[in-house]
Amino acid sequence: MKETIARRLTGLAGIATAAAFMVEVPLYFIYSGSPPDTNVLARLLVGILALAFLIVFVTAFRELVKAADPAYEWVGTMAFATGLVYATITLVSSGLEAGAVIAAEHPIDPTITVSGTYILYGAIGRLMLALFLTAVGYGISRTNLLPRWTGRSAFVLAGVNLVFVPSLFFGNTPAHFYAANGWGTTALMGAILSYWMLALGISTYRSATRRAPAGPPVLQH
Repeated sequence: MKETIARRLTGLAGIATAAAFMVEVPLYFIYSGSPPDTNVLARLLVGILALAFLIVFVTAFRELVKAADPAYEWVGTMAFATGLVYATITLVSSGLEAGAVIAAEHPIDPTITVSGTYILYGAIGRLMLALFLTAVGYGISRTNLLPRWTGRSAFVLAGVNLVFVPSLFFGNTPAHFYAANGWGTTALMGAILSYWMLALGISTYRSATRRAPAGPPVLQH
């Protein structure tokens, strides 16, 4: 019963994370110039909620791996640690952007103006996310925690994130695909992550139903 509850919690946290990211990403493309403060603060708030849900997800996922096979507890811990680091550095970048927007006397585009966040949610975020996804994929594949496609897709997505780590050498123009804060490095990768998290969350939640005990056997007379 405890494992069933843990799977449902993990699945719901993954779905909530994905839903929040799906709301956040389109908000970056509503305005072509400097967006109004309300737009920037709204998307940052939604992103902060997504990261809070992500923290719940990585914590619960670690416990699932431990319960499935104690020998691979270290893998669950690695997924937890790297997921927590990713959430933390992204929260820091969100805080820096929000502070700059609140303090500015006129609308600004924090993805350009706040230069300190480029590497946080760019190259550093991509590297931490690649480590997180690798740990998740390895934990799933070694413990048979979830269907095989979830582990394999995690490895693929980890590789894609690694491709964007060197983007810090290619300027800071958001309109460029491959730049420190380019739309490929940030928005596209965020969108892909959100859909993957949605699929993973649904799969995890459904696995709780499949593994739920059927109840005590009926005695035959």
